[in-house]
Amino acid sequence: MKLLKTIATFALAAAVIVPANAQKKGKKEAEKPEGYVFTTVKENPVTSIKNQSRSSTCWSFSAISFLESEIIKKGAADTSIDLSEMFIVSNAYADKAEKFVRLDGNLNFGPGSDFGDVIDVWKTYGIVPESEMKGLNYGEKIHTHNEFDAVTRAYVDAVVTNPNKKLSTAWKKGFRGIEAAYLGEIPEKFVVDGKEYTPKSYAESLQIDPNDYISLTSFTHHPFYTQFAIEVPDNWRWTLSYNLPIDELIQVMDYAIEQGYTFAWGSDVSEKGFTRNGLCIVPDVEANERSGSDQDRWLGVSKEEKQAMLYNLNAPGKEKEITQEMRQVEYDNKLTTDDHGMHIYGIAKDQNGTKYYMVKNSWGAAGKYKGVWYASEAFVRYKTMNILINKNALPKEIKAKLGIN
Repeated sequence: MKLLKTIATFALAAAVIVPANAQKKGKKEAEKPEGYVFTTVKENPVTSIKNQSRSSTCWSFSAISFLESEIIKKGAADTSIDLSEMFIVSNAYADKAEKFVRLDGNLNFGPGSDFGDVIDVWKTYGIVPESEMKGLNYGEKIHTHNEFDAVTRAYVDAVVTNPNKKLSTAWKKGFRGIEAAYLGEIPEKFVVDGKEYTPKSYAESLQIDPNDYISLTSFTHHPFYTQFAIEVPDNWRWTLSYNLPIDELIQVMDYAIEQGYTFAWGSDVSEKGFTRNGLCIVPDVEANERSGSDQDRWLGVSKEEKQAMLYNLNAPGKEKEITQEMRQVEYDNKLTTDDHGMHIYGIAKDQNGTKYYMVKNSWGAAGKYKGVWYASEAFVRYKTMNILINKNALPKEIKAKLGIN
């Protein structure tokens, strides 16, 4: 009987202990962040995710992706259309080289550029399918431009020194020769679906009118409702942008997406809130830290876990409220720069009802969302440099303010 009593007592204790542990474990699991849960509100058609790889050609990838969506919207092609980014790059670099030499080297000749560059190249030279000019003539399977960028820069630097005291008739052909060696020859004629095209006639067949596309921005160092060239080195063509108050720029973005349009998006991505896992957010770190002032929130939390909580990395949290003045301070102090071009094509909301823009990136199937990023409205308000958009995607009242027909 004593042995049975001992066993019974042990069994009772175990019965008490197991539920307690289960409750503790259940509480810990309940406290685990749910994560970001996105629900699509409006999504417009885009082509497949591409990869710029080790090249600084996001400006071409994003603008071409945008124009592919424009072609789809016009009914001239479906989502399988795939245009050559490197056709744009080759022609743009040749134009840049000529301007660099004309200005005695007093121009940025880095590999970066601006959305307006793509529109100018399309208008002047046309476009070709990706299959006609992949831009991989140098023994690589992915875009790897380190050597190409160094060689082209060295070449134009040598030309600028004008060693013959007169520019030769060969230097432009020589530059094009370097481009052809790396990116391939510019196709003069090619066949698509049994029909022969030139780059110009193919561009015309896609029903894109380059005159329909405008750049919009939002800064206070120039008057609103006027145009100016955004003062960044990559804007080497000095493309003009229409200047809108930030509230109206956001209005344009939302209206465009609702009407079935998309747009190319230039942004700063050096912020900690632009993660490599698919988020673009502006966490209010100070507010998040104050919310844990009772200390309980931080007890037993690792440094990494605390950083994740402060910066809203694991779950939606409070973000900064962005003003026009905050945007300007960041730009004036070189904290907002033209880091990266992407393509916005939709709107989503998280589980708290916060609005996000759906962003097609050009880093391959990277991050949690396989090449798609979710940018909160706060981030877009804060870090947008400019957008490239169809002028017909603007609300009538804003077109009137800008004097656009």
